[in-house]
Amino acid sequence: MSVPPSKILVSTDFSEPARKALDYAVALAKTTGAEIVLLHAYELPIVGFPDGTFLATAEMANQIIMSAQNSLDALVAPLKEAGVPVSLLLKNGDARETILESSKELGADLIVMGTHGRRGIARALIGSVTEAVVRTAECPVLTVRSPSK
Repeated sequence: MSVPPSKILVSTDFSEPARKALDYAVALAKTTGAEIVLLHAYELPIVGFPDGTFLATAEMANQIIMSAQNSLDALVAPLKEAGVPVSLLLKNGDARETILESSKELGADLIVMGTHGRRGIARALIGSVTEAVVRTAECPVLTVRSPSK
């Protein structure tokens, strides 16, 4: 018999599919008594040119981090009324790797992610963080689909 999750990792890129995944995770956590860890992985811009490389300045990096933190805080504020324990995690790194590493570090029982439902060339060109996590995660991954437009 499977045990209900006690720690759910929810990754967000602040998109509508990610929001729907968070809503689903909150509903699940209410029924199981699980804790939610809301993760946003960001990458600082690094652009290579023939004459050199552009790196984010300290000010630019600080703006990216503060914007991401403010967005996480805004997502969590209404959840406090839901009575579900939610903690925030903001990490610099590739989203795929960061989600997988964080799930191991936290001992997550479940990863919940949104998916855009892209198909064809859009999926091939953009790639899918969710697909990579589903294929390689050591714990179950629940995907919440949001239809493509």
